[in-house]
Amino acid sequence: MPSLANKRITVTGGKGFLGTYLVQNLKEKRNCKNIYIADLPEYDLRNIKDIKKMFDSQIPDIVIHLAAVVGGIGANQGNPGKFFYDNAIMGIQLINEAYLRRIEKIVTLGTICAYPKFTPVPFKEENLWNGYPEETNAPYGLAKKMLLVQSQAYRQQYGFNAICPLLVNLYGPGDNFNPSSSHVIPALIKKCIDAIEKNEHTIEIWGTGKASREFLYVEDAAEGIILAAEKYNKPEPVNIGAGFEITIKDLVNLIVKLTGFKGKIIWNTSKPDGQPRRCLDTSSAEREFGFRAKMSFEDGLKKTIEWYKKHLHLNYIKG
Repeated sequence: MPSLANKRITVTGGKGFLGTYLVQNLKEKRNCKNIYIADLPEYDLRNIKDIKKMFDSQIPDIVIHLAAVVGGIGANQGNPGKFFYDNAIMGIQLINEAYLRRIEKIVTLGTICAYPKFTPVPFKEENLWNGYPEETNAPYGLAKKMLLVQSQAYRQQYGFNAICPLLVNLYGPGDNFNPSSSHVIPALIKKCIDAIEKNEHTIEIWGTGKASREFLYVEDAAEGIILAAEKYNKPEPVNIGAGFEITIKDLVNLIVKLTGFKGKIIWNTSKPDGQPRRCLDTSSAEREFGFRAKMSFEDGLKKTIEWYKKHLHLNYIKG
C-alpha cells in the first residue's frame, strides 16, 4: 500500500487513550495532513446516522477503528450486555458502511480477550477458534471476534480490504485511572499512590495473583497498528503485543517497589482471577510488517507512574 501521508484517514475513538497516541504518530512520524477523528460527543458510532454523517463529512480513504467500550474484570462483569452490544454494533455498521462507500481499507482492532480460556501459551493466531473465551470478558471478546468474521467474509465475497490486528492490554501515560472501569496496571498504580498520599497501610487486590498477563506500552501499540495499516493486507488476524507475560503477583510487587508503597497487600481471593494465562506469539507481526515492541516494561511503568503522580494533585481522572 502507498504511503499514508497523502491519505484521508479517519480514526474512531481518536480522542481516547490509544487514539491520542496514534493520531500523534500519524502526524509526527508519517507526516499525515488529512486526519479526522470520529468520537463522542460528535459521533455516536452505535447510531448508523452518525456513521453515515462521518463518512459524508470526512470522506476517508482509510478508517482505523479504535472506538470501543472496555474495562477490567469488574466492568466486564457488571456490563456484559453493554460491552457486547456496543462493541458489536459499532463495528458491524462501520465495516458495512466502509464497504458500501468503497473505501481503500479498514483496520478494526481485535483483542486478546477473544482467545479461548485455556489457549496454549504463547497464543498463536491459529488457536483463536479452539474454545470459548474466559467467562468474565467473553461478551466483549466475542463481539470483537465477530468483527473478524465480518472482515473475512467481506474480503471473501466483495474483495474488501479489511484487517484485524489483535491487541493485548495497553498501559502508559494518559491511561484510564477511573477505578470503576480501569484495567489492572492503572488500577494498581492508583491504589498504591493514593494509599501513600492518604497514609493508608493496606491495599486490596482481586484474585490470587497467580494469573499472568501481557502488557504493551501505548506508543508501541500505536506504531504496530499503523504498520499494519501501511503494510498488512491479509484476511488472517495478527497479534500485536510485547511477547512476554508476568504474573499479577509479580506485577503487584513491581508496582509496589516503583511507587514506594510500604504497606500490606491483602489478596481478596473471593474475586476472580480471569483468564489463567495470557501471552501472544508476536512472530507474525514481526514477519509481516516488521513490528517489535521497543519500550522495556519497567521503564514504561515508571513513565506511567510519573504521569499519574503529576496529575493526581490536579484531581485528574481520565475516564
